[in-house]
Amino acid sequence: MLIREIQTLVSKEIRLELKQKYVINGIMLYLISTIFVTFLAFENAITPETWNSLFWIILLFVAVNGISKSFIQESPARHIYYYTVASPQAIVLSKILYNLFLMALLSGLSFLFFILMMGDPVANLPLFLLALLLGSMGLSSVLTMVAAIASRASQNFSLMAILSFPIILPFLGTLMKISQGAITLSGWEGTASFIVILLTINLSVILLAVILFPYLWKD
Repeated sequence: MLIREIQTLVSKEIRLELKQKYVINGIMLYLISTIFVTFLAFENAITPETWNSLFWIILLFVAVNGISKSFIQESPARHIYYYTVASPQAIVLSKILYNLFLMALLSGLSFLFFILMMGDPVANLPLFLLALLLGSMGLSSVLTMVAAIASRASQNFSLMAILSFPIILPFLGTLMKISQGAITLSGWEGTASFIVILLTINLSVILLAVILFPYLWKD
């Protein structure tokens, strides 16, 4: 039953996104223009460490802009309707899953544009792709839960920025260490512990969302 509800809600999110193409187009324009401005600013004088830092900083701001609309764009009447037809666990998991797909797409496109404009310093591609997947999972789960909290207050976008950055920054620091290992190393040495940490954080946030979201949803 829960899986069927999640499938239906994710399908609804995809149909709404395809119907309102200006939302995803706006995010894409923001992503490409930011990378292009960064390319003009640094030209060819960019080190692998700077490449890594800029990549995740840009992706963080793209994620905040994209995921902030998860609950904010829906009206209170629609929330009441969801409350009557679906469980809160299905609602929050469907939001996380959809945002995971969205972030995976944006991460892949961001990586592609970075390679085209600023070169490819990645020595271990599988490790970097794993970092992209873990980063997409973490950003989608954390920002979805923060967006749910912020949607209950006025000035919700400002509140989301205030709440999300202190939570995301330690996660982002660990994530950058994994991707830096993919750039400087040809193997997996020195990154296994950081991978375990990120997996633990991601699973913990998803579990907390499933446990705590019903109380937030009933408010």
